[in-house]
Amino acid sequence: MESPHPRKLYHKLKQRGYQIWSDPKNGESVPEEEFDPDIIIVGAGVAGAALAYTLGKPDRIVGEVLQPGGYLKLLELGLQDCVENIDAQRMIGYAIFKDGKRAKLPYPLEKFNSDVAGRGFHNGRFVQKMREKAATLPNVQLKQGTVTSLLEENGTIKGVQYKTKAGQELKAYAPLTIVCDGCFSNLRRSLCNPKVDVLSSSVGLILEHCKLPFPNHGHAILADPSPFLFYSISSTETRCLVDIPAGQKLPSLANGDMAKYLKRVVAPQVPPELHDAFISAVDRGNIRTMRNGNMPATPCPKPGALMIGDAFNMRHALTGGGMMMALSDIVVLQNILRNLRDLKDTDLLSKHLESFYTLRKPVAFTINTMAGALYKVSSASADQARKEMHEAVFDYLSIGGVFAKGPVSLLSGLNLRPMSLLLHFSAAGIYGVGRLLIPFPTPKRLWSVVRLISNHDIKLPSLRPTLADTSFSRAHQDKSVERVHVFLLEISV
Repeated sequence: MESPHPRKLYHKLKQRGYQIWSDPKNGESVPEEEFDPDIIIVGAGVAGAALAYTLGKPDRIVGEVLQPGGYLKLLELGLQDCVENIDAQRMIGYAIFKDGKRAKLPYPLEKFNSDVAGRGFHNGRFVQKMREKAATLPNVQLKQGTVTSLLEENGTIKGVQYKTKAGQELKAYAPLTIVCDGCFSNLRRSLCNPKVDVLSSSVGLILEHCKLPFPNHGHAILADPSPFLFYSISSTETRCLVDIPAGQKLPSLANGDMAKYLKRVVAPQVPPELHDAFISAVDRGNIRTMRNGNMPATPCPKPGALMIGDAFNMRHALTGGGMMMALSDIVVLQNILRNLRDLKDTDLLSKHLESFYTLRKPVAFTINTMAGALYKVSSASADQARKEMHEAVFDYLSIGGVFAKGPVSLLSGLNLRPMSLLLHFSAAGIYGVGRLLIPFPTPKRLWSVVRLISNHDIKLPSLRPTLADTSFSRAHQDKSVERVHVFLLEISV
């Protein structure tokens, strides 16, 4: 896509964002009050910036790991150049470690172009590139402010009220408001029934100038009490994320308890090649923490509004599925809105948006279930049967061949078919049960099998797309919006 002529853009860089004033008709700069948007997007992170660029084209997510499936979505949205010139590091697979054993699990990339791979990067650099990309479109206006509420009239969302950096209270109106203001959204209660379960906390630190045992691979250590990760986010930096389960008290950063915990509990389980760099990172003290939550998608649809990204649906961060899910939602939404002639037709818009929740389900089912299941089986447990399953997962993946390729294709987003997920769940379960019964069944072994099955409480989301839902958008392919005018609000934190 050709960039608009520079004279058609007024692009002013500010401290944390941009202001773009664009005439919907000819692209010349105009005052804000004359900008009449079709869509308001709340949040300018991964989901918001990508969505603004996608919907701003005529006729047409805190994350540091983008799985290959997410990169394919970038290609589909025309955003693949946003991972260029930010020192992003290619990821071509994972390596798993347990009790001194290690196994390499490459992504099945043989059928794809050479540029298709995962990426590790600084989230801020990636988001900034997408904001810059969105800003190249003359019909996108990016403003920095704090959204205080949605404007609702007779059950229909009409727009947002927001506060500028100068403290001025303003209102913006549009036929459609899309909320994607992240995991700490203060607007989600208006559009869904949030039930957030805190699963654990991630402790993050950066290792400098160290070489990973398997270059260009993410490293997952199946440790006690729960797994931790290493992956490159630049040519000189490696991110370490240590998981601390929700049932365990989070050590204090202020009094030094966290540093002591990392050295006493985590350091002995770090691969030898990374041990010294890990200790140095702890000693530098730049340690951050964040919660890992799980929130099923439970929408409360309202005309004129939609919610996507972590504001709408969250899963554990272990598998790096958040950005992939957000980008997948944007592809679904793009295809839905492409079939609309007039966004101001409230009834037709609502009918199209209703199909969004069904069309996203297969991908959401796979990504969310994979995240929850892998976290559960990767965490240590005092229960003997769960310990056996913990060991079985490592051995199952270590077999290689289809036993590794299948699960890794699901993890990477290269295969998002729910039936494939259920097939490998079943195969791993059978493998785990078989291990318990070998060399021959005994009462003790049979009891372990019973305990394993009874404790196997991984929840599978419902998956009930109907023919009417999945075919809805195809029934309207003769209609399309020629041009969408977008008002993108960056959230101040």
